[in-house]
Amino acid sequence: MVETTTNLETLSFEQAMERLELIVAQLENGDVPLETAIELFQEGMALSRLCGGKLEQVESKIHLLIESEHGLQQKPFVSSNEEKGE
Repeated sequence: MVETTTNLETLSFEQAMERLELIVAQLENGDVPLETAIELFQEGMALSRLCGGKLEQVESKIHLLIESEHGLQQKPFVSSNEEKGE
């Protein structure tokens, strides 16, 4: 069953990941008809994009506190990939 964008947007990150894991298990099992597999794949892709977007939102909100000569300062979160220049 492919969910509409509106329904997907109401899911929490955890709910979306849980649903995505179920879809992956069903597709890996291989016991679903082709039409159902296509629908599940499409839903899984939408869930993947949703989870990626939610992670990006969280990363943009994270600030690391670092101690310096002038006290504590906020520094924007930089992922390990960004630090490596990827």
